[in-house]
Amino acid sequence: MKKVLWRFFVLFLLFTAHGVYAQSSTTATVKDSPQEVPELRAIVDATGFEGNVLIYDLQNNVYMAGHAESVNQSWLPASTFKIFSALAALDTGVIADKHTVITWDGVQRGRTEINRDLDLQSAFRLSAVPHFQQLVKGVGAERMQGFIDAVGYGNRDISGGIDTFWLTGGLRLSPREQVDFLVRLYRNELPFSERSMTAVKEMMVTEEGDGYVLRAKTGWATLENQDNTGWWAGWVEKEGNVYFFASLLHANAPAESFGPARQSVVRESLIQLGVLPSAPSL
Repeated sequence: MKKVLWRFFVLFLLFTAHGVYAQSSTTATVKDSPQEVPELRAIVDATGFEGNVLIYDLQNNVYMAGHAESVNQSWLPASTFKIFSALAALDTGVIADKHTVITWDGVQRGRTEINRDLDLQSAFRLSAVPHFQQLVKGVGAERMQGFIDAVGYGNRDISGGIDTFWLTGGLRLSPREQVDFLVRLYRNELPFSERSMTAVKEMMVTEEGDGYVLRAKTGWATLENQDNTGWWAGWVEKEGNVYFFASLLHANAPAESFGPARQSVVRESLIQLGVLPSAPSL
């Protein structure tokens, strides 16, 4: 009964927002006012970490949030930037396609699964930072800045080193900007070739279930003061609609639950909204 009442409440929100949109001359009215959904806020709070979750229903043009007051605050994009850097590397020819191998630099690291040569698709799915650092250095600061300016990505600041600006440097992006960037990628509206955008979207496939496809990328940045920023961003394609999402959590020297929480807040939110059927094992 509780779940039925909740879904009725969500549908009420959707139709109310859609009605506002229909009376407006632009989409800005709805887009600039993410709806605070108490149930989504509770899901974020239950993690024990500060942050938010933002979900955008494309068909109904509705943003729903848990902690809507913070979705425009900017943070290091961390490895969610691999979506952007893969596009740039493919478009410049630094790497030919998603099957092209990136040679391991020979440095032994704690994550043993990345201590080897990896093709682009594997490096993306394993979130292999050193392999992508090679790609970004291959693109170079001038061309990368040009792409970032053309897209209008975050604060456009790539200071702090060509191979670290998205991890510990100056680049910052808000959950709202993250979602809007993904919407443009889905629609092939970014200043990259359709070939590159298609390849990256294929690499983003994380899960396929009964009638839906989930595409996403994680991100986790840790600064010297132990300030941690965690992301999960992507979208779900289901029954002719698309639901974009971004979770952003932050904490100082967090417990081990921080990593899984990035994804669980999104999954639980999408389950509540009836987008995902159940929570698979992470």
